[in-house]
Amino acid sequence: MFLKKLSLINYKNFDSQNFEFDTKINCFVGNNGVGKTNALDAIYHLSFGKSYFNPVATQNIKHGADFFVVDGEFEKNNREEKIICSLKRGMKKVIKRNGKAYEKFSEHIGFLPLVIISPADRDLIMEGSDTRRKFMDGVISQSDQNYLKDLISYNKVLTQRNSLLKYFVANQTFDKTTLEVYNEQLNTYGTKIFKKRAAFLETFIPIFKEQYATISGENEIVSLSYETKLLHTDLKSLLEQSIDKDRALQYTSVGVHKDDLDFKIEDHAIKKFGSQGQQKSFLIALKLAQFNFIKEQAQTTPILILDDIFDKLDENRVAHIVSLVDNEHFGQIFISDTHPDRTENVVKNIHQSYKIFKL
Repeated sequence: MFLKKLSLINYKNFDSQNFEFDTKINCFVGNNGVGKTNALDAIYHLSFGKSYFNPVATQNIKHGADFFVVDGEFEKNNREEKIICSLKRGMKKVIKRNGKAYEKFSEHIGFLPLVIISPADRDLIMEGSDTRRKFMDGVISQSDQNYLKDLISYNKVLTQRNSLLKYFVANQTFDKTTLEVYNEQLNTYGTKIFKKRAAFLETFIPIFKEQYATISGENEIVSLSYETKLLHTDLKSLLEQSIDKDRALQYTSVGVHKDDLDFKIEDHAIKKFGSQGQQKSFLIALKLAQFNFIKEQAQTTPILILDDIFDKLDENRVAHIVSLVDNEHFGQIFISDTHPDRTENVVKNIHQSYKIFKL
């Protein structure tokens, strides 16, 4: 699978721009602020129906314009696939595949598998558990539509249960029977989500450790573990035990929406004890493991986006990353960098065809 052409109209800082890509390596180079990351984000948009960097959809429309259009031509399984994402102010976003609009955006997830590695990934280490859950859910959802449906259903029931808890307090009432209906539903969806997360991590963690060892030259020991209360008891019991607490807080305090991933280096939290280079290596290893997992599960080679990843890495680690992507295991790769010479040297060492776009 690869992206052949990309057309942008009023997307972020672009008025109108067209690109024709190499099937292997494509590099966007230029100073900060010229649109390198925006071009990469447009490619992400075609895969996920949303921006990687800005969750507010209207803020992706160029300042002063009324709409944006991102239009991509892909080749997948020897078939041409045309994907268009468009948004007009005051209206809902539209995603079309070969001229037909999706009724639910979730139906598009996983059709064009893609992995992005970006400085914004630092949030996975520095921010709260919500960011790490989204990463885990995003990896599984790209190759498992049923998981995504269960996740959407769970979050819908969770919102309803939280509204009920607020209603109880506002009206000085309590109906245990109604609450138990939501508990049953959360238990049903939550148990399936927990089992799939646990199975995913059993496969994913060894891949991640192997990737980190390659990037770091096997000099450091890292670990990744699943933090969840469901390892020791079922969700229904947890919900029943927390009724008094939930009534006081007016929200659901236990469940798979509280799960987390624990990142460590040499048995210490990487957030506190990892250097910038170690943290960046950890994140790149996570994303390359994501790439390998999705490729195996989806039986399709994902597009790989490397946004400014050579910054803050020593030459040794850069060399290790280059050696990783220098084989047929990878398909189409997109790279952005502020240093054209550095980019040229990097891609010359990867024995693949390439194009460089100077913005």
